[in-house]
Amino acid sequence: MQTDGRDWKKSSFSGNTGCVEVAMTATGRAVRDTKDPRGSVLLFTEEEWRAFIAGVKAGEFD
Repeated sequence: MQTDGRDWKKSSFSGNTGCVEVAMTATGRAVRDTKDPRGSVLLFTEEEWRAFIAGVKAGEFD
């Protein structure tokens, strides 16, 4: 889905509720709520995104 020029991706594991979409940016990643594509976008640097993914893989958010 594109509404702001970014190529937004939603996980294939996502259901119909509580989902987010992620898009690559020149400096990192952008994250938004799937249900509100015109709403706020969170921006993360590459370093922040790598730390988040490492935390997910390590089970820090379970």
